[in-house]
Amino acid sequence: MGGGTCAWAQPSADAAAWPAKPIRVVVPFPSSGATDLISRVIAQRVSQDIGQQLVIDNKPGAGGTIGAAEVVKAAPDGYTLLFTTSSTHAISPHLMPRLSYKVEQDFTPIAHVADAASVLLVTPSLPVRNVQELIAYAKAHPGKLNYATSGNGTIVHLNALEFSARAGVELTHVPYKGTAQSITDLVAGQVHILFDSIPTGMPHVASGRLRALAVTSAKRSSLAPELPTIAESGLPGYSSVTWFGVYGPAGMQPGLVARINAAFNKAIENPEVGAALAKLGAESARAQTPAQFHSLVKADSARWAGIIKDNHITLD
Repeated sequence: MGGGTCAWAQPSADAAAWPAKPIRVVVPFPSSGATDLISRVIAQRVSQDIGQQLVIDNKPGAGGTIGAAEVVKAAPDGYTLLFTTSSTHAISPHLMPRLSYKVEQDFTPIAHVADAASVLLVTPSLPVRNVQELIAYAKAHPGKLNYATSGNGTIVHLNALEFSARAGVELTHVPYKGTAQSITDLVAGQVHILFDSIPTGMPHVASGRLRALAVTSAKRSSLAPELPTIAESGLPGYSSVTWFGVYGPAGMQPGLVARINAAFNKAIENPEVGAALAKLGAESARAQTPAQFHSLVKADSARWAGIIKDNHITLD
């Protein structure tokens, strides 16, 4: 073969020069929301590490799909990135078949940066102390238990649907416009079950207003290590987290993707970042390659697609 090197192995001029100017990071959700706050913690660390500013640009709307679609149109030069969650790349494509973007064709996966588990909460008036008791109670009282969500097709809704399917129980959906009112009604016993974020749910558990039974992640959460997982509580295979990740437009050069991936991986391994994320209810992801991140999203997407199809969920 001689002394030549394959062209794809050569770092491009773009990759070698990156970052030569500030980087726009589109967050497709409102400012001060969970995704926005998590993005700012990580972006600040990346900015310090690489010597260029990561500028957060909030573009909310339509479950995050408006901002995601905007990144599709950007140049694949590493100066426009998308900081997003399961919503835009694993859930919405199955709820909104007429989306303007295709996840597989229109984006370059770059980095998996964080995960946020949910906690299974019940009203204290319900005579159950663990997942097995909840399942037994639901089976003994078919159709009598209901669960609150923050809306149709949300991760909260899907978590509950997967739980009821795996447990073989009948639960009634009560959608709310947000979490605040559902918490109030859960405390009052108007609804019985809620899959909530750890930061908003656990203070009510500490005060005795609510009872926590388990977390949704595959492994116990460092944010609530005393709680078992749903999987270890009798529903093996149950696992659900909201992942947070970074994408670019389609067509980015592999060398450039590798540089950006390395920058984000370095940031999430920083202990200060991990501590800041914990306060927001998230945990740093383990450093992954873009290919590993892509595989994770594909698996997550396939699972939610099945649940959405089986339950005939559509967005009004």
